Amino acid sequence: MSASNNGLNRRDFLKVGGVGAVALTLGTTGLLSLSGANQSLAATNHNPTSGFGGYGPLVKDPNGILDLPRGFRYKMLSQTGDIMPNGDRVPSMHDGMAAFKGEKNTTILVRNHENSTNADYPVNGKNPWSNGAAGGTTTLIVGPNREIVDQYVSSSGTIRNCAGGPTTWGTWLTCEETRNMGHGFVFEVNPLDPENEMSKTPIRDMGYFSHEACAVDPSTGIWYLTEDASPSFLYRFTPNDRSQKLGSLQKGGKLEAAAIEELPTSSASQFYSGQKFGVVWKEVNPERAQQDAKDNGCIQFSRLEGAWFSAGVFWFDDTSAGGKALGRVYRYHPATNTLELFYESTDKNDLEMPDNITITPWGDLWIAEDGGGNDRIVGLTPEGNVYTFAENKMNGSEFAGPAFSSDGNTFFVNMQTPGITFAIWGPFARRNAARQRAMGHAAPPADLAPVVSKKLAAFAEEQGMSILEAAALERHGMPII
Repeated sequence: MSASNNGLNRRDFLKVGGVGAVALTLGTTGLLSLSGANQSLAATNHNPTSGFGGYGPLVKDPNGILDLPRGFRYKMLSQTGDIMPNGDRVPSMHDGMAAFKGEKNTTILVRNHENSTNADYPVNGKNPWSNGAAGGTTTLIVGPNREIVDQYVSSSGTIRNCAGGPTTWGTWLTCEETRNMGHGFVFEVNPLDPENEMSKTPIRDMGYFSHEACAVDPSTGIWYLTEDASPSFLYRFTPNDRSQKLGSLQKGGKLEAAAIEELPTSSASQFYSGQKFGVVWKEVNPERAQQDAKDNGCIQFSRLEGAWFSAGVFWFDDTSAGGKALGRVYRYHPATNTLELFYESTDKNDLEMPDNITITPWGDLWIAEDGGGNDRIVGLTPEGNVYTFAENKMNGSEFAGPAFSSDGNTFFVNMQTPGITFAIWGPFARRNAARQRAMGHAAPPADLAPVVSKKLAAFAEEQGMSILEAAALERHGMPII
């Protein structure tokens, strides 16, 4: 297309160019503007062949706590033993966490504490589900200046609250990673209505097993759950009431485990990267979920951990799977009912024992490691490349609970021991819905992928689209300025 066609509007261009499904942001002139792209390119360290590729090497922290890329800063918001406004001490063993938008530009964090029955700093609730259990959750209200406005216990009387998942209606599902002493359930916590009756009512139909994490498909209201055991299984929970409203999960539902009938073995250890399978779901009794999954020949994973749902895809990881037991990342597509091994680590310098996960505002998967040594936050791109964003230089404790504020400007994460919640901020990439979509679809092999210039990569970032979408526009002649 020649420059004389610059006056075409978006609809005309897409009609003529034949790229109808391509996501696009246009100015009023119909031109694709690259204003400010050089600054964006420098700030986000683009890789011209694969789009965004991390933030560059880490800078040594003079305080010996967190190494971060240049331009990023951190603050320790809440530490075990700190005195909360009501006089209680901040509990220990920080773990899974979610972030919600609050009033007056605040962020509401709800945080798990993976204590069992004995702890120097237990969750001291006023209305526990089980006396003597030291686990539970706390709520933190964080101001726009990244200062704690308030923090308090929001549920108590549970054991080994490991991970969980945020609901679409602003509550948090906290999961017990145990089957001891009658514990091993999922509980719903309203971070702004602490220790209410719901917070101590187990959602029994979501199963009695060693829960890890869960995530909901917002288009269907169906939940997916991981099990931290060996072997472990992948479950889905279909609520009787899929209205996605407060109280809907307490009405029960159906629990199923994933199976692959086309394979001669039920073990996932034989999977290889890029391999896809059709999944069938087999109903299990919630009270004996793991045993029923075994008896039904469902897929046996090594030890499932993190879970996240984004752009039509459910992501989860298997922390000790793979040929070198360094971990795997899977994605499941409900629309096609297919399971794919997306990434397997073969080098501990790339990724070691993935745990909690989240999708960033710009579309990468961020993974908290639990591998021993100096654990890290590792990014995984739609192209299957990895990069390191943060490294724990304080001790060998795991990161947990990665979560972004609703505006995407602050990254919150926990260090489990000695129990610290961090706020991290800096030149994060801008929100990019197209890259989030791209994370759910396979990228072409490197030898078939388009060769992309730095200018076009910067343009894709500036316009909020994927590299492939930008390359398609350029190929169809849309002028880029």
